[in-house]
Amino acid sequence: MTMYIGIDIGGTSIKCGLVDGNGHISRKVTRTTATTKSDIMADLVAMVQELQTDGPVAGIGVSMPGVVQSDGFLTTAGAVTAFEQINLRDELQTQTKLPVIIENDANAAAIAEQWLGVAQNVPNYLSLVLGTGVGGALIINNQVYCGAHARSGEFGWMVVDDDDIDIEMGTLNFRGATVIGLIRRYNQFSTDTVNDAREIFKRAAAGETLAKHVFHSYYYSLAKGIINLMVAFDPEIVVIGGGISANETFMTNLNATIADLHANHNSIKQLKLAPVVPARLRNDAGMIGAVYQLIKRG
Repeated sequence: MTMYIGIDIGGTSIKCGLVDGNGHISRKVTRTTATTKSDIMADLVAMVQELQTDGPVAGIGVSMPGVVQSDGFLTTAGAVTAFEQINLRDELQTQTKLPVIIENDANAAAIAEQWLGVAQNVPNYLSLVLGTGVGGALIINNQVYCGAHARSGEFGWMVVDDDDIDIEMGTLNFRGATVIGLIRRYNQFSTDTVNDAREIFKRAAAGETLAKHVFHSYYYSLAKGIINLMVAFDPEIVVIGGGISANETFMTNLNATIADLHANHNSIKQLKLAPVVPARLRNDAGMIGAVYQLIKRG
């Protein structure tokens, strides 16, 4: 069977997997995301070469945060700022001698969920990926809608809360993301630094007041953003991706908060809203979706 390499570049780590034509990942390698362009490129090439020792591959699909043009040029690069304003496709093709496709990470995750996950046979849906920031994808009639400037789905830029000092702090990125949202806000008020959302869940379950207050604010900010998207686009489902989506407590509390806002919004409380469901493919979705674009291209 033809094999491909899927790469998911994030602000914290880079995941690289050997993927077959059915979306099965047979081997993975992971590295911490470096801070300079040269170091990240060197890591990408090294990871590709490591997976190539298992046999020949037909190409590389890359899932990448930010605004990704169709030719592989990165207008923005999310938390991977060293990659801003470069043509990643051309550079990676030159160094690996393999065909390369670059896809926005949220788009790649949404594509994977429609191929093998919870959005199979669903032609109209939204996808949000909660990680360092908030990524998003809009699927209309089975197609990713990219917009006039490849910026559709940048849901993290939406303003969901007031901040009189810095409007950026009121965006969904800084209110609803796992890292620069939940973890950052907890650490603002905590006497010790937490680097893992699971620790905040533990502290909330143990009754810690700070953790419970931060979660209350976090859920409402995220729920407001999701309801705004629901009424704007009327999706059949909303898919939540990112590592936090695997946490049952998170999904239960998020849906309860959405239900509360829905019940108190007089204009829409009689309407049936789309179900909000966790992604099935979890942290592998970016790699799988990016590879699917290669398979589709043939």
